[in-house]
Amino acid sequence: MKRLLVGGMVCLIGWGAIGSAIAQPPPGYAPIPPPRHEVVPPPPPGGRVVWEPGHWHWDGVRYVWIGGHYVERRPGHWVPGHWVWAPRQGRWVWAPAHWQ
Repeated sequence: MKRLLVGGMVCLIGWGAIGSAIAQPPPGYAPIPPPRHEVVPPPPPGGRVVWEPGHWHWDGVRYVWIGGHYVERRPGHWVPGHWVWAPRQGRWVWAPAHWQ
């Protein structure tokens, strides 16, 4: 039950960060570096792309910044990157942004 509650809180926090280009790590990870502000460049003409914000990525030793970039628009809706609990691994993992 506690994992479900924490997972729900992380999802809600993640949804609140949409558009900020900053993903928050789950509890228990090393302190996250200061937030990085990204200037979103104007999209190429045609409206066929969507901005995928950058995020901090834990590489097992330290956080590294993965910069934001445009991705091609596809059918469905855009799901921003977020932290999810992986029960088989017994830890939180980053679920990259994707179309669903």
